[in-house]
Amino acid sequence: MMDIAKIMEFLPHRYPFLLVDRIVEIGEQKIVGVKNVTINEPFFQGHFPGEPVMPGVLILEAMGQVAAMMITQIPEMKGMITYVTTIDEAKFRRPVRPGDQLVTTAEMVRVRGRVGKVKAVGRVDGDVVASATFGFVLSRRLTAEAEAGE
Repeated sequence: MMDIAKIMEFLPHRYPFLLVDRIVEIGEQKIVGVKNVTINEPFFQGHFPGEPVMPGVLILEAMGQVAAMMITQIPEMKGMITYVTTIDEAKFRRPVRPGDQLVTTAEMVRVRGRVGKVKAVGRVDGDVVASATFGFVLSRRLTAEAEAGE
């Protein structure tokens, strides 16, 4: 298991865009992560007033972040950043609402060098809410000195 502090060591995302709260299972080819969806999420202000629904693109983002956590655990990928290159076969089955716990299971389809594919399925209360296949490429992270222009 990984808590939010450990997740932040691997993902560059921060509030309000860090959409993984906990990793509950991790293996070489599979990972399971959790996003607790609360009414305090900033996107619920406008999506939609009186009928709060998590935007589909953010459901995909949460699923992609869980997948990125698996990829960054591969020894030769440590310290790298994962960029999504494609999202194929994305399907949405039902809305995700405040109070839901979005549980994403991601499984490695293939990885060759710094390029690969991951299949992810998001569930709430055991029911599939979304699924997609993510293509990705990995890149070295910029160091703090490079970001500062030194």
